[in-house]
Amino acid sequence: MAELKAKLMDENAIGRALKRIAHEIVEKNKGCAQICLVGVQRRGVPLAERIADELTTIEGVRPPVGVLDITFYRDDLSTISVDPVIQTPQLPFSVTDKRIVLVDDVLYTGRTVRAAMDALISLGRPAEIQLAVLIDRGHRELPIRGDYVGKNVPTAKSETVAVRIPPLDDCTAVELYD
Repeated sequence: MAELKAKLMDENAIGRALKRIAHEIVEKNKGCAQICLVGVQRRGVPLAERIADELTTIEGVRPPVGVLDITFYRDDLSTISVDPVIQTPQLPFSVTDKRIVLVDDVLYTGRTVRAAMDALISLGRPAEIQLAVLIDRGHRELPIRGDYVGKNVPTAKSETVAVRIPPLDDCTAVELYD
């Protein structure tokens, strides 16, 4: 069993990071009129919902939120297969000509983000795809970077970053394990 090495973020720190990300999205896009959030299943979905809540507070309009369900190997947890398997997305909007903000919990090698972008592009031609991640832990294998990053956490490849967020977990935290 992995040993807890450090608690990187508590509930308040995560809340502040998501609020900052929402403000950065508004600033970069001059509002959120053409913004659609797409959460990468699993923990990207509640993070996308929380960012949408913050955008509603800032702009008075809630952007649509979709779910991209990707069954994949989690580079930061365990390897299930060589390539992620893309499932049918749950998007209540067309991606064509929209500014899509793809939301995920941890950016590691970039392979999950690449698969998610492939899935989005197969559904239409977005005007732009931006990436929001709560944690960027480095170790990229592909030239992918977050446009909006809650926290940069340099890690060893042997370490694991665990994001805990309701309703999937019973607490709100980011933890580092050996």
